[in-house]
Amino acid sequence: MRVEKLLIYIAVTAVSTYLIRMIPLVAIQKKIENRFFRSFLFYVPYAVLASMIMPAVFYATGDMKASAVGFVTAMIFAYCEKNIVTVACASCIAAFAALLLL
Repeated sequence: MRVEKLLIYIAVTAVSTYLIRMIPLVAIQKKIENRFFRSFLFYVPYAVLASMIMPAVFYATGDMKASAVGFVTAMIFAYCEKNIVTVACASCIAAFAALLLL
């Protein structure tokens, strides 16, 4: 690939990424009053994070059963309101144990 073409690709990507971030700031000057839209915007980061993490959760070990055991363990510990380090350690240990046993 020629360097000129690569630089054009990088410039187009940079401009499009910049526009995605800049347009809402310019277009929406006042505070958003709509409760539905505000709640939607509040939960978007959590939904995006979950959509990025969930595939990795089930394919991290290479064994779907061990990954499911780790996921269920994490859900149980999180439901019991344990801190994130405890949840992560318990789910890793459970997935590792399931990988050894299954």
